[in-house]
Amino acid sequence: MASTVTKEYRPKEDEPFMNERQRDYFRKKLLVWKDEILEESRGTIATLQQDTVAEADLADRATSETDRGLELRTRDRQRKLIAKIDQALRRIEDGTYGYCEETGEPISLSRLEARPIATLSLEAQERHERRERVHRDD
Repeated sequence: MASTVTKEYRPKEDEPFMNERQRDYFRKKLLVWKDEILEESRGTIATLQQDTVAEADLADRATSETDRGLELRTRDRQRKLIAKIDQALRRIEDGTYGYCEETGEPISLSRLEARPIATLSLEAQERHERRERVHRDD
């Protein structure tokens, strides 16, 4: 029954920021996301293990290698994402989740809803991206 209540619950701006209910909501959201990624990874590993049959045709072999390389790059990105999810879960535990690393101000609930691993407020993220563009253009 508790999970039904949690599924229906959505954090609101008019309640205390990062109260216990909000922390629990984001913890569950992050754990579900992590489980989905891990499940996809298990499927990929099984597929890669099954697809190790050598292709006789050069074009088929090239296609298989390209597909395998793309799949491995995707898994590497997801491995990094899992690390970010784990960091967000640690921030929930230590009480820093939901607060901008740069300004210390609360990150908007809508931003956390869209990107629960966010560590910067939208404004701080935009400043960071502008600085990156300036330095990249140098």
